[in-house]
Amino acid sequence: MKRILISALIAALPGVAMADAKTEEIARLKAQMLKLQQQMADLQKAVEAASAVRSAPEASAADDDAKAELKERVANMELKVDKLNTAATDGPLAGLSVTGYLDPTYIYNRNNNSAGFQFLNHQNVYAYSNSTFGDVYLDIKKTFGVGPTAPSTEISIMPNRGSGNTLLDGGSGNNIINTAVINFPLTDTWTFNAGLMNSFGGYEVQQSNQMLTLTHGLLYDFSDPGSYIGAGFNWSHDVWAWKFLLANEQYRTHANLANTGANAANGNPQVKSNNTPTFTARVDYTWSSALDLGWSFNAGRQTLLTSSSQNPQVPPANGCQAGNVGYGYQCTSANPYSNYFFTEADASYTLGDIQYNAELDYGQQSKAGWNGGNAQWYGVSLLGHRKWMTDSLGKMGATLRYDYLNDSKNGGGGGGVALGASGNDSTNGFGIDPACLASGATNCKGANRMALTADLLFFPTDQFTLKFEYRHDWASQNVFLRNDGTNKKSNDMLGAQAVYTF
Repeated sequence: MKRILISALIAALPGVAMADAKTEEIARLKAQMLKLQQQMADLQKAVEAASAVRSAPEASAADDDAKAELKERVANMELKVDKLNTAATDGPLAGLSVTGYLDPTYIYNRNNNSAGFQFLNHQNVYAYSNSTFGDVYLDIKKTFGVGPTAPSTEISIMPNRGSGNTLLDGGSGNNIINTAVINFPLTDTWTFNAGLMNSFGGYEVQQSNQMLTLTHGLLYDFSDPGSYIGAGFNWSHDVWAWKFLLANEQYRTHANLANTGANAANGNPQVKSNNTPTFTARVDYTWSSALDLGWSFNAGRQTLLTSSSQNPQVPPANGCQAGNVGYGYQCTSANPYSNYFFTEADASYTLGDIQYNAELDYGQQSKAGWNGGNAQWYGVSLLGHRKWMTDSLGKMGATLRYDYLNDSKNGGGGGGVALGASGNDSTNGFGIDPACLASGATNCKGANRMALTADLLFFPTDQFTLKFEYRHDWASQNVFLRNDGTNKKSNDMLGAQAVYTF
């Protein structure tokens, strides 16, 4: 059924893409209006010349007829220009823009011994080798009026790998809506926002056409928060900009309900709702035209994952074994939710063809570790990028990124890390060594993760980008599963991506 639903949703995209034709229609109307304005100006000059002739005593009746005809033509053209101007500024197409990109991607994964294209193939298991790339992205924005206080609505569609694919309600993961936001300016500095939006954390963005690498960093994938549905305010003045948001638990379109599956079957049918909202905020300080400093935080309560949850996109309410009425990986918590806190600081430096980014993360969630203790994680991400021109290949670029994420406390867990029944995530390289679990030890540490990513980029046109990437991931434990059944400390990937922006 999921494949049928996704096929139907993808088939509907051409209808959405028709909005791009409306944008072209606006451009055509504006060009036609300019042409008519020029013709009208020429006719005005002709009328003035005719008036000069008419003032002479020897003007004939034929001249009067010619002047009357010219006046009529000018009046008709003025009417046409007025209609075109009204259509361009007040009509249904006014303020409408449709942009987006396509990014077919080819990935070779050494541990899986797999290679192939990733494009429009639905998979709701989020992994660093299959995150937000290989999809179609459409951004549809409608502005009502002109000027800084004009309200707007904006919807982005990403059928297979957007935020809608990680929404947990119902467990479908098939929502094609990536973001949907209402922007209502109250003053020149204050704006009210509401809807589905991505979190404020980190220097990385979701969109492939704005990324300097093919894959995301470890902090974006497994440390930074995901998407939220809520309402808040933006404030900006001079070199300062603030964002405030009060929202549901991340990945939830409504208040999450827990204690409905195996726990209810074990004699505890009470349904508990996560009534504690998440508060998140971000501040940016523009140090100079090249340097931006940012800081964000999140505080609230989050659902405790269980050992049945192989990834953060699977509803985690039914993982406790028969007879164990509780929550968390070891079913030792009496509450399905626990306190969650995350904060990060980031910096972006851009000067000409050079760009540097840095980010520091820290997060914790009580009782969310593999052994039932508190989960705690922290990490750093560093990125450097440079562009240059060549005679033979035109504009090129190179990117180098290093990521470190420490998730060893209490066996790992928390953030975007979800451990299976074996105590690890063998695809992404988190959790405890299977050998430690098999030994019966109770003090197994979680794996700390590192990644080194190198990209070579080509820019044949302003709309077209080619990326070639080599990525080496490694961990402090044997937590990467290879296709031969063995567990190793590392994995390698090669990737190529073509991004066309429109």
